[in-house]
Amino acid sequence: MSSKSEAMDPVWGSGRSSSGLSSLFGLWPRASSKNDHELELALLAESGLKVVSPGRSSDMAQLEPQQKQPQQNEPTTLATKPDADVVAELLDVDIDSAGNYIHTLAIRNGRQQTSPEGNPGTAQHNLVLTHGYFTGLGFFFRNYHELSQVPNWNIYSIDWLGMGRSSRPKYLSRRGESEDARVAHAESFFVESLEEWRKRVGIERMTLCGHSFGGYMSALYALKHPDRVEKLVLISPIGIPEAPPDFDEKLRQGYGPARRRSTPTDKQTTPDYERAEDSKEASAAPSRTRIMWFRLAMGLWERNFAPQWIVRSAGPFGRRLIDWYVNRFEWLSETQRTALAAYAHQISVLPGSSESALGDILKPGAFARRPLVQRLDAIAVPTVFMYGANDWVDFTGGQQVIRRIAGRVATRLFRIPEAGHNLHLENPTDFNRILVSEMQALE
Repeated sequence: MSSKSEAMDPVWGSGRSSSGLSSLFGLWPRASSKNDHELELALLAESGLKVVSPGRSSDMAQLEPQQKQPQQNEPTTLATKPDADVVAELLDVDIDSAGNYIHTLAIRNGRQQTSPEGNPGTAQHNLVLTHGYFTGLGFFFRNYHELSQVPNWNIYSIDWLGMGRSSRPKYLSRRGESEDARVAHAESFFVESLEEWRKRVGIERMTLCGHSFGGYMSALYALKHPDRVEKLVLISPIGIPEAPPDFDEKLRQGYGPARRRSTPTDKQTTPDYERAEDSKEASAAPSRTRIMWFRLAMGLWERNFAPQWIVRSAGPFGRRLIDWYVNRFEWLSETQRTALAAYAHQISVLPGSSESALGDILKPGAFARRPLVQRLDAIAVPTVFMYGANDWVDFTGGQQVIRRIAGRVATRLFRIPEAGHNLHLENPTDFNRILVSEMQALE
């Protein structure tokens, strides 16, 4: 191994790049090979994209729109369907000298908006999508085509460093230090790698749109780099509300997060640590076995064990777990479910990395160690919240933030009908319509 690949970054560890092209191209984006990404490509083909690998490696900021490339640099088509009409590039964008890179889908078709004078315009806006935990950029496959139809916009989607098909550096937890130091280190790992990606791609400002875990990190990015964010869109973001005062004690006693029952006027499901009076368990103390399992789970969480470890260690049964999860998505076609399950399993069994940071950021039960509700008082960019009507993430967290910052920055909150936490997958029609409207509002 070269000394270059052994170099250490102050935030993240050395890269585990599977390609020797890193040392060849230095800090240039690398085209993704079909062999490495065939399951991802099969899923992206379901979105109506023609996925290509650029015919040259160079700084993304200098890449011309696809149809303007010289004939000798014709791109290699990786995945397509006969009716695909949107060209998307699949790239690995290097972010340091240690071989770390962020896997990127870029839709820059050179779409131009003609002014009344007849002069062609250029893409002036950038939408950057960031995925949630246990997923990757492929989970937005039902959104790319429609979002790409908005004139004057470039669309980018990334895999967080250490997740999806991005490089998998060793994640160095600060578990032995104070909780604040532990959280700050984990947050910096993701926020600073996103900032390095932005610099390498050459984006000046962007509309940053993050789902779940990606929403949490996108909000932190906007707090630290407000001059780089034109608008912030948080899709069912985790980590906003504060945990109830007796939260830790309830977990120790074996009272796991119960679900508030849906009503005709409120179809959301929200973690609730108080026993419902009409529950059969209202007067029943947790069993000794239940307490034992909860304490074991809490111990594993505090030691940074991640769900992917189960899938990775379970062999064929791990794939069955993924199939069981994805098969609940009845609104997908059988072909789409098969492609999504294969993709989700593949990215879950790749070498472990930043997935273990979740235990540094969240307490057991999905409450943040440093909740965003007060931290977002300092937000300085227009902010949009989107939740599913049947979302397990409590939309009132977004409402709290809006009440606190009302009158200082523009804010909106939407609840998408017939959708849960993965609202962009479950109801892409309404999700795309709202996001497109928010994009067009910046024109």
